[in-house]
Amino acid sequence: MSQNLLILGGTSEATHLSKLVAVAKINATLSFAGRVKRTKPQPIPIRVGGFGGPEGLCDYIVQNKITHVIDATHPFAEQISWNTFKACTDLRIPFAALTRNPWVEEPGDNWKNVDSVKAAAIMLKSYKPRTVFLAIGRIQVPEFKIAQQHKYILRLVDPFEGNLPLKNAHTIISRGPFEVSHDIKLMSENEVNIIICKNSGGTGAVSKLLAGRRLKLPVIMINRPKLPERITFHSPAEIVEWLKH
Repeated sequence: MSQNLLILGGTSEATHLSKLVAVAKINATLSFAGRVKRTKPQPIPIRVGGFGGPEGLCDYIVQNKITHVIDATHPFAEQISWNTFKACTDLRIPFAALTRNPWVEEPGDNWKNVDSVKAAAIMLKSYKPRTVFLAIGRIQVPEFKIAQQHKYILRLVDPFEGNLPLKNAHTIISRGPFEVSHDIKLMSENEVNIIICKNSGGTGAVSKLLAGRRLKLPVIMINRPKLPERITFHSPAEIVEWLKH
């Protein structure tokens, strides 16, 4: 039976993998959760939206005769990763993860690690007023309602829907990858004195950390959530090789 991939995407790695499987003439569909409104053109068919939990994902896999599933979602998209693990385990079909290596603290960095966005907000609540570069996406911004004494600089892919829950916030709509020189200028002009971000890893968004290191800014780093054990690769080319066996 010929291969028919389901790639769970939303990352640059998923886009790169889509290009490789298109060149290799492997049947594949790239799935987006739909949280980002503007998706880039892709070389393979796409679908947008959730599946309805692991049961819905099972139904999709069976109905579309999927032979392999690649979880190339964001490292913090824990729910779909667990749903994929359950669905593929129940159906006994091959699946693997394509993910980025996490960032690690290096000389010159000043990180405080926390295990959740909520924990980051609680920590920030205890600080005196600062200008915060908040790079966590838009979904969990409301967690920071408890720390209204700060000014926030938000960098988002899409505008915040509804009323922004922060009293003093400036929103920048932009899509990476970003340049270190640009982020140094951005943080300097806005007098940023602390960065809060998720440990997404990769190169596309690391510029804020490199800029922070140059400016000697403290960072509240949100650790990755616990994900299921599965075959894991760190480059799209490795996935293509895996599919050959």
